[in-house]
Amino acid sequence: MAEAPRDPGCSCCRALEHENQRLRERVAQLDEELAAMQKANQELLGQVAQLRALLEQERRAGKRQAAPFSKGEPRKQPRRPGRKPGAAYGRKAHRPRPQRVDEVVDAPLPATCPACAGAVAENEVAQQYQVDLPPRLEPWVRQVNVHVGCCQACGRRVQGRHPLQTSDALGAAASQLGPRLLALAADLKLVMGLSYGKICTLFASLFGVVVTPGGLALALQRLGRAAAPTYEALKGAVRSADVVSPDETGWRVAGRSAWLWAFVTTMVTVYAIEPGRGYLEAVKVLGEEFSGTLARDGWAPYRKFTRAKHQTCVAHLLRRCKEILDTAQRGAARLPHAVRRILKQALLLRDRRDADAISPHGLRVATGRLRAAMNRYLRWRPSDEENRKLVKHLNKEANALFTFLDDPAVPATNHLAERAIRPAVVTRKTCGGGNRDWSGATMLATLLTILRTSRQQGYDPLPILANLLLSPQPAVAHILVPAAPQPSSSAGQPPARQPPQPPRSRKPR
Repeated sequence: MAEAPRDPGCSCCRALEHENQRLRERVAQLDEELAAMQKANQELLGQVAQLRALLEQERRAGKRQAAPFSKGEPRKQPRRPGRKPGAAYGRKAHRPRPQRVDEVVDAPLPATCPACAGAVAENEVAQQYQVDLPPRLEPWVRQVNVHVGCCQACGRRVQGRHPLQTSDALGAAASQLGPRLLALAADLKLVMGLSYGKICTLFASLFGVVVTPGGLALALQRLGRAAAPTYEALKGAVRSADVVSPDETGWRVAGRSAWLWAFVTTMVTVYAIEPGRGYLEAVKVLGEEFSGTLARDGWAPYRKFTRAKHQTCVAHLLRRCKEILDTAQRGAARLPHAVRRILKQALLLRDRRDADAISPHGLRVATGRLRAAMNRYLRWRPSDEENRKLVKHLNKEANALFTFLDDPAVPATNHLAERAIRPAVVTRKTCGGGNRDWSGATMLATLLTILRTSRQQGYDPLPILANLLLSPQPAVAHILVPAAPQPSSSAGQPPARQPPQPPRSRKPR
């Protein structure tokens, strides 16, 4: 049936026409919204697929903890192994000739040539050297005749002590391990990552020394108590240091969660095992009045050290930007790209400064430009959730992003602390995730501190630990403790920092 003609002058017809037009516009608007939602839905489906693939990859990697470490699929065209030829080869090194020779043997010429059976004439005698272990490393056994008496005045028992004794114990505890053997056991356990059982097997097969795992554990406890004063002195050195790099990792003590901390300076590394991961645990080592510079990651408790300067780890920020870019869609990639570009420019500027390729004035100008560029992005209000979290974190760390450009002594990352954490992680894997009790945790932190600090300063830690064990009274290995800075002349003021270095010769910017 044909539609009845409408009267343009009729108010009802005009109202119907107006309502019809409004509905058409609404339908067009809904069509546009539907198209936009369908497009957003496709983008979200793609993002979900990427996240599922990453999640599956992480799940598979988590089930292969015992397998060799992998960095993914091999490259299709890997670089040629070995050093580069030409000037980039580097120094050509070889094993030096031994200073001492204990045995000389001859390798005479054969009577005839192995190829043609002809006569052989000698031209020269060349030398070849082998550094080897003897067939059997016999232990050095020392008998100490301890003279025992009593005081004729009070009747108290008195016994003598030789400087080579590590303990006054007699009777059932009279047969003991020597200080050098115990120092070696501590190194094998805490640095090399060997279990007590493997150390006992090694001692029996290599030295002929029979010891049980339990006896070795008790002996290392005694060594840890002897090293406790040195440990406290090294904590004092960390408190007075100009720059400290802290880090922490998970630990377990008596089956409960704990944390292993590492505090690293240029001269000292101090470990601590604490039940928590907060400000109060960090204060036990750094102290509330710490006024140096903390080169740390973005963990919030570090920001509570208000007297200190701060440098957040640039490597952590670059890694975070890369993780966002792995799943970013279209415009969401703009912010992490910009932040990563600014941080890489800061690292290049640091390299130019260290190579004396930029003047102090040029360095200040370039640093100011980087700060201004970063501040522009910190004022953004992105719609992407990950970008919002990144901007929020960068705003909290705004004053700690470029400290390493202002002070050459400040590193751009907390890499030193992460390197110090690694041997402890190896020990964690070999001892079931941590320690059975807090006494073992205290021993581990104490001895690992002295072992790491000794090698950090270029000393052999075994004689240092042996001397601490030989001391009849608690002693401090002063060779490891850096000299404390001179106090400031102004009472109540923090220690004065080093005066600024004289300006370098100006170079083109």
